[in-house]
Amino acid sequence: MSMSVTTRITPTRRGGPASWPALLWTAPALCFYALFALFPLVVALYLSFTNWNGIAQAAWVGPANWLHFFSDPLTLHAIGLTIEMMILTWVLQTPLSLLLGVFMAGQQRYRAVLSVFYFLPLLFSTVAIGITWISILDPNFGLINVTLRAMGLSSWARGWLGDPNLAFYVVAIVIAWQFIPFHSLLYMTGARQIPRELYDVAEIDGAGRLRKFFSITLPQLKYTIITSSIFMLTGSLTYFDLIWVMTGGGPGYATRILPLHMYITAFMNEQVGYGSVIALVLAVSGIALSLLLLRVTGFLRMSSQLEGL
Repeated sequence: MSMSVTTRITPTRRGGPASWPALLWTAPALCFYALFALFPLVVALYLSFTNWNGIAQAAWVGPANWLHFFSDPLTLHAIGLTIEMMILTWVLQTPLSLLLGVFMAGQQRYRAVLSVFYFLPLLFSTVAIGITWISILDPNFGLINVTLRAMGLSSWARGWLGDPNLAFYVVAIVIAWQFIPFHSLLYMTGARQIPRELYDVAEIDGAGRLRKFFSITLPQLKYTIITSSIFMLTGSLTYFDLIWVMTGGGPGYATRILPLHMYITAFMNEQVGYGSVIALVLAVSGIALSLLLLRVTGFLRMSSQLEGL
């Protein structure tokens, strides 16, 4: 006698009772996001169509603030500085972060000791960093100018933060110095995930350090480079506190990038409606830039780089 056993599997319907626990677990996060992200955006959108000084009753002005945004020379100047800051800080941070991250990924003890010093900027607050660099860059008693004079290079001494032609680039260097440790940490983590077997095979084939870096390390860090670049480029749309402490947007308008321009417009000039327009443009630009980078780089379609190893 033969007996057959049939096993019947009943699939769980989507949206049924089985999905309620997941919904309950995500509800606090969704409420937090709606309260502190979506709701402020809706309020800012409403205020962007009003004329409000932050105290009196807001007056509806329609699209006047938006039209002014695209014709205001000061705003257009701030947009140009923001794009320039975005590109410059990426150029400064990416190669240095990559090289430091790969260096720190080594197993030698001296590299671990040096890593402690590399990560020091991450331990300080932005205000402390700004005040420290103001002292270092002081035209009379700052460390840089004092050192230049001691070396007989007095002609090189400058008012680094008071020169409209230099202040922007000096601030960009300080910003890069502040965030290089964070991106170095990303590259260090990525480099340590690369299988040692790849390097062993390359050594057998006679590859040197440069060959191994460009043929193994750099390709394997492709997605780390994309992630780091997204953080850098979108993060440049939020630079405010360090620039505010060091220059306040000056001298003149030399360092008044768009986030700083938004703050000064909304809270110092009491043009909250127009400031809301700038804030919305920054938010939408950050989201659009992230989506564009993800699509162009193919990050969303990424596959394992160890496939077939």
